Amino acid sequence: MQAVVVLCVCTLVFTIGCDHAEAPQDVVVSEYPVPSGFPPISTPRDNLITDAKISLGRLLFYDAQLSRDGDLSCSSCHQQARAFSDTISVSRGTQSEIGLRNAPPIINAAYSRSWFWDGRARSLEEQIIGALTSPIEMASDTALIAERLSQSPNYRNAFTQAFGTSPSARDAVRAIATFCRVLLSGNSRFDRYSRGDSSALSDAEKRGMALFFSARTHCSECHGGVFFSDFDFHSIGIHSHYYDRGRYYVTGNEHDIGKFKTPTLRNIALTAPYMNDGTLTTLDQVLQHYNSGGKPFINKDPRIRPLGLTSAELDDLRAFLHTLTDSMFITNPILAKP
Repeated sequence: MQAVVVLCVCTLVFTIGCDHAEAPQDVVVSEYPVPSGFPPISTPRDNLITDAKISLGRLLFYDAQLSRDGDLSCSSCHQQARAFSDTISVSRGTQSEIGLRNAPPIINAAYSRSWFWDGRARSLEEQIIGALTSPIEMASDTALIAERLSQSPNYRNAFTQAFGTSPSARDAVRAIATFCRVLLSGNSRFDRYSRGDSSALSDAEKRGMALFFSARTHCSECHGGVFFSDFDFHSIGIHSHYYDRGRYYVTGNEHDIGKFKTPTLRNIALTAPYMNDGTLTTLDQVLQHYNSGGKPFINKDPRIRPLGLTSAELDDLRAFLHTLTDSMFITNPILAKP
């Protein structure tokens, strides 16, 4: 881990209820230790990372009283043992309300450019308030959240320490966003190999790595860089007809129908089921999908084509993907339920 200080520019978009307020570009100074090789974290100017905010955000992340019926917390769909992802294909909201999409893992979310599968949220804060108030997720409202938190002496004290104010929904969202920003994963066996430990990977895993980063598979063109994601939107031919139109709902552009944000592959062995709707339940199914070239679709990325990989090569690729598991991340007690 290395301490970093960065001067950066970001735009904070914060949503409460139905009001949308876009702040001008702010100059932000952020300091927080990040894994070796990671860039500094950018944060909104009015929500810099502090220990008090992290501690409060952690409490709130695991607290079911933020949902309307008190039966669902952020951690219900984002479980640490699963790299802060869900275990079911389509996540369920309060009172088991059936959602529309699979809950993506919260891994290195501080570095993303947009949030949700369709990228409609432009900040972590906006994503969190969206989940808290969505009728098919936590179905809460800002007044209810503030009222419940204000009844707790522990929360009143924690909000005073973190923000110098009494509990409010806005500050609750900012605290949760701060906790999510420090869910950093960068200590897998692949990382140790990349840092010079040649014994961290087996021969099969090294062969799989070579395939992954080769022009033959194109895997790393979308799942590249330190975060194993280009943070862009693609259709990969999961379906021939997309009932969920994905990015199109944000842009209105027909070329975006069926496109979804590229998920990170970090901890991929832990985050099944896969894809925006949880259609593929195992890593083998994912690999077979790409090897087959997917289903025909007008907006499918041209790089999704039959690869002709042998069974042995698919085994090597799967072995490599397992090297992206960060055991310290999923067992870190600092990130666990208090």
